[in-house]
Amino acid sequence: MNPHDERVDPAAPPAGLPADGLRTETDSMGSVEVPAAHYWGAQTQRALEHFALGDERMPLALYRAYALLKKAAARVNLASGRLDARRARAIEQAADEALAGQLDAEFVAPLWQSGSGTQTHMNVNEVLANRAIRILGGTIGSRQPVHPNDHVNLGQSTNDTFPAAMHIATLLALDEHLLPQADALARCIEHKSEQWMGVVKIGRTHLQDATPLTVGQEWSGYARQLRDALARLAHAQRGLLELAVGGTAVGTGLNAPRHFARDMAAAIAELSGKPFVTAPNKFAAQGSLDAMVAMMAALRGLAVALIKIANDLRWLASGPRCGLGELVLPATEPGSSIMPGKVNPSQCEAMVMVGIEVIGLDAAVAFAGSQGNFELHAMRPLIASNVLRALTLLGGACRNFHHHAVAGAELDRARIDELVGRSLMLVTALSPLIGYDQAAAIAHLAHEQGLSLRDAALRSGLVDARTFDEVVRPETMVGLPDGQD
Repeated sequence: MNPHDERVDPAAPPAGLPADGLRTETDSMGSVEVPAAHYWGAQTQRALEHFALGDERMPLALYRAYALLKKAAARVNLASGRLDARRARAIEQAADEALAGQLDAEFVAPLWQSGSGTQTHMNVNEVLANRAIRILGGTIGSRQPVHPNDHVNLGQSTNDTFPAAMHIATLLALDEHLLPQADALARCIEHKSEQWMGVVKIGRTHLQDATPLTVGQEWSGYARQLRDALARLAHAQRGLLELAVGGTAVGTGLNAPRHFARDMAAAIAELSGKPFVTAPNKFAAQGSLDAMVAMMAALRGLAVALIKIANDLRWLASGPRCGLGELVLPATEPGSSIMPGKVNPSQCEAMVMVGIEVIGLDAAVAFAGSQGNFELHAMRPLIASNVLRALTLLGGACRNFHHHAVAGAELDRARIDELVGRSLMLVTALSPLIGYDQAAAIAHLAHEQGLSLRDAALRSGLVDARTFDEVVRPETMVGLPDGQD
């Protein structure tokens, strides 16, 4: 599932509706002319006119989460006797069509809207109500026999359903889009680490030569970074399982029957296959968005790890002749419009850009998360969009980075061996024998006079050839520190 799937052509009318013309719809403020070709109603039309601030729309993932929530509400209200079977089944059918993507063109509320998300919520209520009316053979826009507020929204408020829909959309996007791609990338890196565990290379600190390690050890660090980031995502994910629905306007549950919150969470859990529960404190669930902020922070953490890994790989692959050149990345496309034969680490660069974008999205979410007031958090659309956008970008970047860069990466063994042989930092192995200062003098002599480390050591008179050859052996310098498997 891509949380930001493209909508179908919004100009194309749903089957059976007029291709053009207007119809009159009403809301609590009066009548509004809306396109006869679409299912949305008066409040959605007002939103299109009053919030025309750009082209952004709420992500479809949020709308589909709302459709799942409305389907659950129809079932719960039917079971409690508050909604008759005829209306409940029509609403549920309309919700199923929305979940299947058949109503995507109807979900058009602008991203920049009321901070509660009322315009998005009413867009859902109106579309499902009008679709249910059509299913039942009624006149679209009549609010009979299905009313967007009285029936589709029975026992609910924007204030409790929007944060619930945010949690549902985010958790589903994690499980269905990001986590499978990130896990596959981590497994590929783990495989490379095992494959290359015996290949000795020169280490680098401060971008300068350091003591040896193996390629597998280096890549095990990448794998562990990803696994740690995924563990933090899993921890943040738990907060999304608590749903605000049932708190209605301010968290007290006004106009919702007893046990409605519990029953809604159970119905959503059954429909989604995820262990959702009712939030134990609806005032916190509706007045804050802390779980979403925590999730965004965990996504930022994943982005930071991915940036580090992608940057290392493009440094290691730099060249092919005048750079480090230890790693050979797959050639996926020409790299230059002027330099023939040039191939760039484009997948690494794309990953870095995605990571930077996610860090920026997190900054906005963190600040927006601080802006809740009293019993309502009024920055919800921004936070929902940024979190789902981050999920989309990271999932796609992990997929492409895995398939087009990491999976096909190979080592230039000759170059690795050459660099190990030229390194001056192998002199570190002599420090216990001759002391730090004397070992440093050998390294400086080799560097200043262009000597090999062995030649410089012998010229210094501090060690003989046999001792040097026994002590300065790169393959014996890559042991694991205590406590590491």
